Amino acid sequence: MGGKRRKNDDSDVEDSETASSKRKKTLTTEKKDQLRPSMIKNKEKRSELHAKLKHQKKLDKRAKAKSRDAAIKRALELGEELPEKKVPRTIENTREFDETVCKPDDEELFAGNDADEFSSILHQQQTPKILITTCRFHSTRGPAFISELLSVIPNAHYFKRGTYDLKKIVEYAKNKDFTSIIVVHTNRREPDALLIVGVPNGPTAHFKLSKLVLRKDIKNHGTPTSHKPELVLNNFTTRLGSRIGRLIQSLFPQDPEFKGRRVVTFHNQRDFVFFRHHRYIFENKVVKRAESKGRKDKDDKSDNAPEQKTIARLQECGPRFTLKLISLQNGTFDTKGGEYEWVHKPEMDTSRRRFFL
Repeated sequence: MGGKRRKNDDSDVEDSETASSKRKKTLTTEKKDQLRPSMIKNKEKRSELHAKLKHQKKLDKRAKAKSRDAAIKRALELGEELPEKKVPRTIENTREFDETVCKPDDEELFAGNDADEFSSILHQQQTPKILITTCRFHSTRGPAFISELLSVIPNAHYFKRGTYDLKKIVEYAKNKDFTSIIVVHTNRREPDALLIVGVPNGPTAHFKLSKLVLRKDIKNHGTPTSHKPELVLNNFTTRLGSRIGRLIQSLFPQDPEFKGRRVVTFHNQRDFVFFRHHRYIFENKVVKRAESKGRKDKDDKSDNAPEQKTIARLQECGPRFTLKLISLQNGTFDTKGGEYEWVHKPEMDTSRRRFFL
């Protein structure tokens, strides 16, 4: 009896040893899999591991691309539906839910647009007339920026600020039938803000201006003509964004002259409004057709005849700058008794995926 027990005990010990050895092997493999370059102190070994991981990642990416192309080719041959394209996760398509995002069937929004301050200009009942001025202490780059704004916005007029208050300038603009006022604010000899005031009933938008590049600093820039430009507004999706878009739209005439081939673009991305000014041209480019592998006859020259394609080319005219909305005030400029529709506050910047325009 005693001998049998000893054999059983020995077998139990062996089983426990094999189980512990298996556990050790799995732990070591997990450690190897979880080993990262940041865990290695030796610089040479760390760089070697980083290069191996980068090469393996490249191979995996190439294999995925090959399998995706093979699946598309197979679906085309069999006449099946193509596999769905994977959409990359970005901050824009993972933004937080916003109730104020405009919908195409929002009748309340269209009714409000028909009765707002810009309806007379956007329905071509009134031609836009812009007054551009500066703050009391303007800089060296300020006049150059204003001269380029005058070339971008048709029917814009520059008036020196002098010692006049902004409220008196608003009254003067009302009497002279101006539709908008643009004030270029400067700080440390650099334009840093734009104030756009709708005349006579507002609203007043205050923008922070940054990353200003003048026309002379743009490589291979073009010189714009005096034709009325085409206006492109991108990604103004919320109620506030549509209001800002209509304010910008009221600065430009609604009957562009396509002969001038000028385009002014305001592109909103993550509540930053990027301004660009381009000229475009259409050209016919001769493109050679690829020869078919099955045919080798030299007499059949009709299939290999060159093909003409129409290509659009762009040339930037400048200036180039970025706007960030700080506040939107009801009515004309009034710092004391004015009602604000929207004001940017630091508490609003708690999430990277929250946008307001």
